[in-house]
Amino acid sequence: MRALGLDIGSVRVGVAVSDPAGAVASPVAVLDARSLERDLAPLARLAGDYDADVLVVGLPLTLAGAEGTQAAETRAAAARYARALGVPLEFQDERNSSAEARRTMRAAGLSEKEQRGSLDKVAAAIVLQAWLDARRKPGVR
Repeated sequence: MRALGLDIGSVRVGVAVSDPAGAVASPVAVLDARSLERDLAPLARLAGDYDADVLVVGLPLTLAGAEGTQAAETRAAAARYARALGVPLEFQDERNSSAEARRTMRAAGLSEKEQRGSLDKVAAAIVLQAWLDARRKPGVR
């Protein structure tokens, strides 16, 4: 089972993919969110290139765990993407994923400027890895 993970923002969409065994998530690309509103071909190409079986999208919850406006917008975009790709859709809490991505990239010695192009795909990989790890726990699918 190969999963395609997304971190959907208003400007950029970070993309990550799991290995075929569904154990490890890797950052892949950053797509322009506004372009995806008009043309899903770049996302469809990635899903096809990696033979994605499921789409996992980070759900932006409040610190209290509630869904707000941003979560509703993310759910709508994710549903449209999943329909277009013809794959099942799952969500994963993405709270703190961007902050964790920043910490990880800073620890790797990347400057703020160097992080800009990769932050979203690293955040997508963090969200996807959390989903993969949760699936491996006893009693979870």
